Amino acid sequence: MAFRQEPPRADGMASSSAVVLVNLGTPDAPDAPALRRYLKQFLSDPRVVEIPRALWWLILNGIILPFRSSQSAKKYASIWSEQGSPLKFHTERQARALGEELAARGHRQLQVTYAMRYGSPALPDVLDRLKAEGCGRILVLPAYPQYSGTTTASIFDAVFAHYRKVRNIPELRLVRDYHDSEGYIRALRQSVLDHWAANGRPDKLVMSFHGVPKRTMLLGDPYHDECLGTARLLAQALGQAQDDYLVTFQSRFGKAEWLQPYTAPTLQELARQGLRRVDVMCPGFTSDCLETLEEIAMEGKAEFLHAGGKEFHFIPCLNESPAWIAGMADIAAQHLAGWPTMGAPR
Repeated sequence: MAFRQEPPRADGMASSSAVVLVNLGTPDAPDAPALRRYLKQFLSDPRVVEIPRALWWLILNGIILPFRSSQSAKKYASIWSEQGSPLKFHTERQARALGEELAARGHRQLQVTYAMRYGSPALPDVLDRLKAEGCGRILVLPAYPQYSGTTTASIFDAVFAHYRKVRNIPELRLVRDYHDSEGYIRALRQSVLDHWAANGRPDKLVMSFHGVPKRTMLLGDPYHDECLGTARLLAQALGQAQDDYLVTFQSRFGKAEWLQPYTAPTLQELARQGLRRVDVMCPGFTSDCLETLEEIAMEGKAEFLHAGGKEFHFIPCLNESPAWIAGMADIAAQHLAGWPTMGAPR
């Protein structure tokens, strides 16, 4: 194997540290060509789709990409803003705010940046830039609170694959999950209480997590258990009884059975049962994105109201809320322990 040429390094140059906040990714534009590129990269990941490669190549390139790209582009167009993709600009702002918070806590010898697993800024490009800037210690912080082989492990795969051809590998630390972190739960609690203070309380609180095929759980993926753990801790923090909230799973794709109960049918059933108002939040997403703004805030609302519900509230994701920036800083600081990040910048 040929290893890549290392960037020049001056004698006595001190090595620095960095935190890389890594999110899923987003297309570059809300149009079919951009969606085709993005979906091809995303759905080609064997962590995301675990079926035989040859069969999946035919399905992906013969059916999904030709037809789904245009459909997905319309959905993205419905949430696109002047700042671009919500997931991207929220992640960028989170990284900037996290850097400011850590600096205020004394971690001034530290760079905080962000990357995407799919799309741009690409994770390998960000890792290369950090190496060129003399960064010898990197903490990878996935934007996924709950671990799954389909998400967190894919980020780890990309990190390891990138460094397979690097001669001088930096010291690495990887945050596996923070589904039960006090700062994360505290931030979720605050977001709900702020919403209720402004809008009153619902008949039912629905916590909708992104779905994965049920087969992954049966094979040992801990995602389902960690989602339930997050929901239980948040309900306790809010003082919610078991009948006051529900856990559901959204974004089902294909014909296989996924984690249940499914969000959309549950919302319809709640309306048919006579519930007047539901509040829906997505604790598994730390940044608002297509799955929260379009699938829940738009489609979920329409499904609930069409089935007879009267009032639907979407509680936004944590985004750049001060409570979440503080919570992220707690998580990062815990994993930075022992690294020379404190003091004035070098």
